[in-house]
Amino acid sequence: MNSPACIPLERYYRFHSHIYDATRWSFLFGRTALIREISHHIRPGRILEIGCGTGKNLVSLAGQFPDADIIGMDLSKDMLERAAGKFSDRQGRRPTLICGNYSQSLHTAPPYDLIVFSYTLSMINPGFRQAIGNARRDLAPGGMIAVVDFDDSPADWFKSWMKLNHVRMDGHLLPELNGLFEPARQTMIKAYEELWRYFMFIGITKKESGK
Repeated sequence: MNSPACIPLERYYRFHSHIYDATRWSFLFGRTALIREISHHIRPGRILEIGCGTGKNLVSLAGQFPDADIIGMDLSKDMLERAAGKFSDRQGRRPTLICGNYSQSLHTAPPYDLIVFSYTLSMINPGFRQAIGNARRDLAPGGMIAVVDFDDSPADWFKSWMKLNHVRMDGHLLPELNGLFEPARQTMIKAYEELWRYFMFIGITKKESGK
């Protein structure tokens, strides 16, 4: 069951699910590059994407890792319906789609080798820190997290506009990721003459202290 905090996002995506693929290409940069970069670091057997939306990344992940068991999770039923449609006529293994929010660790056995967040963490407010911690717990030893997301913007008006679209942009994500994961790849990229910055982060689970 989704928490009350998720209800505005569910309503938001009830409309945006119809235009998502046609519009997001113009500012959700780095998604294809992230999956390509993942293949240089790991060949995962079990993959979880949090906030899989309409399934663009799921299609890419299935193509890059055809033997992997792939699970996509999203709080919007409308977005998941579109994701399922992308696989209706495809050969091979189809991903498992779960409707819900990532407010708790899934405690799945076996654990995941790879967890992907693509422009998801910046929209989990509050709760981004908990989601990153959940990923740490749901990953196998030596498992990897892969994130592409907004970082920050020097333009206050743009940050205010993005906030209206449920996106927080104040450089809050990378410090948390670096606290729990050892970076295998970390890149910051400017968009539209530095109207904003986005980042790619691939990290391996750090050993807990005393272990």
